[in-house]
Amino acid sequence: MTRLPPPRPGAEGSGPGAPSRSRSRGSGPREAEGARAHQGFAARRAPRPDGRAAAAPAPVLPGAAGARAGGCRSRAGSGGCCAVGRASPCSGGTMASRTRSRTWRPRRNRPSSCGAREPRSLPVSEEMRSLITEKGPGPVEDDPDAIVKGWLQREARGGVKGPWIRPRKYWFVLTQDSLDYYSGSEVGARRLGTLVLTSLCSVLWPDKQTYKETGYWSVTVFGRKHCYRLFTEHLNEAVHWVCAVQKVIHSKAPVQTPTQLLMHDIEENRGSPEILEQIYRCNPVLRYTSGPLYAPLLPFPYGSSDHRAPGPHGYMTLRDEAVKLFNSLQQLESERDPVPLIQGILQTCLDLQPLVDEIYCQLVKQTTEPPAPGGPGNLRCWQLLTCMSCTFLPSPPVLRFLNFHLGRTESEFPGSEIAEYGRFIGAALGKTRVRECVPSLDEIVVLIQRQDMLCTVHCPGTSACTVAISSHTTAEEVARELVARLGLSQSPNVFALYEQNRHHERPVGRATLVADVLTSLAGEETTQDSTWRLCFKHYGFLDTENVPRDSVEFTLLFEQAHEMVIRGYVPTSEDTLQSLAALRLQTLNSDFSTHAPVPRPEELFPVHALHSRLRASCQGPPRCSGTRLRAGLLAGALPWGHSLAKQQAEQDQKLRGRLREEGASVMAAIVDRWKLLQGMHRAEAMAAYLALVREWPGFGSTLFDVDFHTSAEGSCPQRLWLGIGAKAVSLYKPGEAEPFDSFCYGRISSFGVSESSTFRLSVGDRDLLFECSRVDEIAQLLHTYLTSLASGQTPPREELANGCRPGNSPDSGLRPPQQRLCPATEPWRHQSSAGSFPI
Repeated sequence: MTRLPPPRPGAEGSGPGAPSRSRSRGSGPREAEGARAHQGFAARRAPRPDGRAAAAPAPVLPGAAGARAGGCRSRAGSGGCCAVGRASPCSGGTMASRTRSRTWRPRRNRPSSCGAREPRSLPVSEEMRSLITEKGPGPVEDDPDAIVKGWLQREARGGVKGPWIRPRKYWFVLTQDSLDYYSGSEVGARRLGTLVLTSLCSVLWPDKQTYKETGYWSVTVFGRKHCYRLFTEHLNEAVHWVCAVQKVIHSKAPVQTPTQLLMHDIEENRGSPEILEQIYRCNPVLRYTSGPLYAPLLPFPYGSSDHRAPGPHGYMTLRDEAVKLFNSLQQLESERDPVPLIQGILQTCLDLQPLVDEIYCQLVKQTTEPPAPGGPGNLRCWQLLTCMSCTFLPSPPVLRFLNFHLGRTESEFPGSEIAEYGRFIGAALGKTRVRECVPSLDEIVVLIQRQDMLCTVHCPGTSACTVAISSHTTAEEVARELVARLGLSQSPNVFALYEQNRHHERPVGRATLVADVLTSLAGEETTQDSTWRLCFKHYGFLDTENVPRDSVEFTLLFEQAHEMVIRGYVPTSEDTLQSLAALRLQTLNSDFSTHAPVPRPEELFPVHALHSRLRASCQGPPRCSGTRLRAGLLAGALPWGHSLAKQQAEQDQKLRGRLREEGASVMAAIVDRWKLLQGMHRAEAMAAYLALVREWPGFGSTLFDVDFHTSAEGSCPQRLWLGIGAKAVSLYKPGEAEPFDSFCYGRISSFGVSESSTFRLSVGDRDLLFECSRVDEIAQLLHTYLTSLASGQTPPREELANGCRPGNSPDSGLRPPQQRLCPATEPWRHQSSAGSFPI
C-alpha cells in the first residue's frame, strides 16, 4: 500500500475548493477543486480483508489535494510547473530536478513566453485550468461546442452609464463546460477570462430595478471564485442568456464533497472495524481539528442574493455562514457562559435551514477523537449537539452518520458523561419534530443538564398546576395530564390549552409543542396590565347543565362564564350585570366587610358597556354626513379650526369626568347589592351567578367579531357576532340577546377558509362570507363540534332544538367532516383538529 504524505496542519476543509498551503502553481487549491469537480473525488479505500490492495485509487488527503491533482500539466497553460523547494510530481525527486525547478521557475506575475506560432494571451484564471480541456487560440464562428455567443458588457465600477467610464463590450461564448469571454469575435482573439460551470453555480434573472438605475438588463452568474455581472440593452437577449446558462448548470452532475463520500464509505463498512479504523486514521477531515475550516463540509451553491435569509440578521452566503459557524464552534469550547452562543447558533440554523446538516457534520467532526475526551471544551460541543437534537432533525444520510457516531462514542467511552449525552441525543432524535422557535435560554440551561422543564399552567378558579415537560411535549399531552389530574375524564366537554392575557386569548393547537409556546410567550411584549400566560379551560361546551356543583369543572365553568361577562359577550341588562358583580364579590370575599379587598371595577363589571351608554347619551341627534365632512374640512383649513378642536377636547374631558362619576355610582350600587347577600355560601353564589348567565339563550357558544357579507361582491359588510355552539351556528347583532338567524348543523352543507381572513359557510343554497382574523379558530371549532356529533357524543335530547336534531341516516350531515368541507387553506387542512381534542 502506497504511503501518502501526512496532511499539512491547519489546512482543514472538504468542500469543493478546500484550500491547500502548497505553493505550486500547478497544484493550488483551485486546481484541487477542479480535479474533484471534473473527475470526482475518490475517498480513501482501506485494504480488503484478504490483504490485497483495493481496486479503487487511494484518495487525496485535504492537505495534499493540490499536489495530487495538479501534478503533470503543460507549462503553456500554467506558466510554471512546481513550487520552490518541492519536487515536481513528474520528476524523480532528485536534488538535480529540484534545483532545475528553482532555476527555471518563472516569476509568478510574469506571463510565460510562447513560441512564434503560439498566440500571446493574458494569464487565464487558475479556476478553469483543471476543469476544462485546453482551448484554441480564440473563438471560431462555427465552433461546434458553442451553445450561445454574442456581445455583452461587463460590469464597470462606478456605474455602467457613468460619463467618466466608457463601458466595454466583450465577446462571450457559452459552452457545455464554461462561460468564456474574449477581446473580439475574430479568430485569434485573446481569451480574457473563464468561469467554469458546475452544479453549484447559479444565475440571477434580470430585474427592473437595475434597468431603472442603469438602463441595462443585468445577468449575474456566480462561480466558485468569480462572479460575472453582464449587461445588455435588450430584455429578450438577457433572458436568452439566463436560460442557456441555467440549462448548462442543470445538466451538470451533482458535486459531492469528500465528507459525503466518506459518510457513504462508513455506512458501507460499518460491520468491519479494521476498515473503519483505517478510514478514520487516513482522513483528517473526519476528526477533530484546532485549525480553521476554509470550506464547508457539504456542498452549497455559489452566489449571494438568492441564498440569503430574509430578515434583519444580514446573513452572508451559505458557504460563508458555514465557515463562520465552525469558528463559533471553536469559540464555544472556551466560552465561559455557552448558553447565549448556543442560542445564536440555533437561531442561525433556524433562519438558514440548509445549514442544519452542515452543523451536524461539524459537530460530529469536533467530537471525534478530541484531544481531551470529556473535557470542558469537548462537553461544550456535546451540549450544543444535545440542543440541536431537540430542535432540528437532520436529513436521512446525516442522521445515519450521526447515529453511527453516537454508538461508536458510547462503545469507546462506556459509562462516561459523553456516553450519557450520546444516549440522550439518540432518544431525542427519535422524537424531534420541526420547531417554530429556537429554545429559550431557560430551556437551553435545562437541556445541557439533560433534565425536564417545569411548565406552569393556570386553571381558572384553582391553583396553578406544574407539569414536567420536555422539548417534545405537545399541548395535547399536557391537556390530557391535566384532565386526569383534575378528575375531568368523565366530562363530555372538550378542554384545551390557551395563550391568554387580560384582553386576548387564543387556543393552542393539539400538536403544538409546549416549549415553542413558552418561548413565544416569553418574547411577547408584556406590561403591568397585560401579561401572557398558559391557561387550561373549556374549549367546546357539549353539556353545561349536568355539571356537578362540587366538581372542579363547575369552578372552571363559573370562571369562564365570568370572563365572557367581563368581555361583554353576555348581552343582558345593566341591572343584571350589577347583580353578577355582587355575586362575584361574594364568591371572592364571602360576606361584606369594610376590610375586604375589592377588585378593580373592570374586573367586576364590563366597563365598555358603561362607555357605550355614556357616549350615546352625550351625542346629539345625528347629523348628515355632508355636515360632518364640511366641519372636518373647516377644522383643518380655516383659522377657527383650532377652536373646533379645542371644543372636541373639552367634550372628551367632560366624558371622562362623567365616566369617573358613573363608575363610582355603579361600584356603590354593586357594594349595596353585595351587602344583601349576607350569609350566602360560595357554592350558592357560584350557582346563582351561572343561573343568571344561563338566562341568555346563547350561553355555551363561542362568539367571534366578524364582518358579514351576503355575497362575494357588491355587498356592504355588517358588524356581527358569529356564535359557534354545540347545537347551531347563530348570528347576533352586537349587544342583542336574541339571534336574528340560526343554522343547525344538519342544514350546513360545507364550510371552510376561502382566503386568509375569509370564512365561507354554505347553508342550503346560500353562501355566507365572514371577514375575521380568527377564521382558522372558527373552522377548527366547527370541526370539533361536527366530530363530536358524528361520534355520538351529543347533548341530551331535551337540549336539541326542534329541527336541529341530527338524523340517523348517513345523508343527514354526519358524514366525516373533512369530506364535506370546502377547500381550506393549507394550515387548516393539515391541522383539522388543532386547538382542541375530544376527551
